[in-house]
Amino acid sequence: MKKSVFFSKNGRVLAATLALVLVTVLQTYASGTVSSALTGADTEIRASFAPVSKIMLAVMAIVAVVGAIAVYGKWSNGDPDTRKSAASWFGALIFAGLVLLVIKAVFGVA
Repeated sequence: MKKSVFFSKNGRVLAATLALVLVTVLQTYASGTVSSALTGADTEIRASFAPVSKIMLAVMAIVAVVGAIAVYGKWSNGDPDTRKSAASWFGALIFAGLVLLVIKAVFGVA
């Protein structure tokens, strides 16, 4: 049976080197570069939220129409699985709406 790479001496040296590099990189970026990058990302997300929100609402409307047509098709064909299908389409719409609300709450967009 072959020994694992991480249990050999070279594997332990490699793991220790990777950990040291990771700690060094994190200390370097934590000095202010990450903070300014996060601030910039927050500003961009806030600026693009209104158009994305409108697109999301349009996509939700399209999904609602497609779902209604699919459920009506099942209902008119006498499929006994109509309630389950309607619940899954409705659940998808609720999930998309909740995602929109959570993003709005996290970024404090009015």
